[in-house]
Amino acid sequence: MELIPGLPEELGLECLTRSHYTTHRVASRVSRQWRELLQSREFYCQRKQSGYTRKMACLVQSIPATVPAAETPKSVNSLSYGITLFDTVSQTWKRLSLIPKYPNGLPLFCQLAGCEGKLIVMGGWDPVSFNPVKDVFVYDFVTRQWRQGMEMPSKRSFFAMGTVDGRVYVAGGHDENKNALKSAWAYDVRQDHWTELTPMSQGRDECEGVVVGDEFWVVSGYETNRQGVFESSVESYRVSTGVWKRVEEAWKAGQCPRSCVGVGKDGKLVSWAECGLAVRNGACGVGSGGDNLFAGSGCHGAPKGFFMLEMNGKQNGKLVEIGHVPDEFCGFVQSGCSLEI
Repeated sequence: MELIPGLPEELGLECLTRSHYTTHRVASRVSRQWRELLQSREFYCQRKQSGYTRKMACLVQSIPATVPAAETPKSVNSLSYGITLFDTVSQTWKRLSLIPKYPNGLPLFCQLAGCEGKLIVMGGWDPVSFNPVKDVFVYDFVTRQWRQGMEMPSKRSFFAMGTVDGRVYVAGGHDENKNALKSAWAYDVRQDHWTELTPMSQGRDECEGVVVGDEFWVVSGYETNRQGVFESSVESYRVSTGVWKRVEEAWKAGQCPRSCVGVGKDGKLVSWAECGLAVRNGACGVGSGGDNLFAGSGCHGAPKGFFMLEMNGKQNGKLVEIGHVPDEFCGFVQSGCSLEI
């Protein structure tokens, strides 16, 4: 059956490949053939290779409370969080629908990852009981719906997370007894399956994940008996060999890496908090295909601002404040990830 009646197959595919991702939900209702194509890995790769994907920054951001305090007594003084999408090209803001299992806000301290046009949410704490959860959720931008994935193999908090070649890698963090973990797993998003990896050389609580080429890097963190003493070492997992490599002195000792690790043009790790005085407090950075979004403030208690980093071919770029940010998107940014749709 022809994709588009009267057109050669390759021309019909080209037409769909060029379509904007916001049209895919309607297009998927045309026929089963179109729906299966739009949701396939091959179609995503075709769009990416042809340069028609859209790069976005996804943020875990506080939102106004929508539930009366009497109904959620344990969260009276806590914030509710949702997922914000920021288009770094058009500089437009949008909020995704809430996860059905958590209609009043995301699990606290959950992690985000973008994988082949889908958004993955993992772990965190139940926003009412504050107990750690193993939940995995996948948002499909074709159907604009959430689905629940296979649970994480164990409960872990403040772990490193990154995506390489269709898999989401997690490592480190701590268990329910606050013991630092050195175990690592990979989640295949399309197969909805977890695979255990060889462990790291040591436990790394409150570490941060970053992807460098085909390597998943676990940055800093600390061991159980060294609470809060952040390591200068990192461990990198090469996907092609399945081997971990420890790298010493790759991060500033004593500095928390959470949500502020980037990769400079020289391939070395950088702290987003040091890219400008305007974001040195509470910095959160999301790299999005060369367009880096930052949230932070100049000092404790100061209003948060949002900035883009203009590199201009230099190693150290310039922070440029984003003009008008709608009030509903001015909330505190806890973490984020880049996503290509």
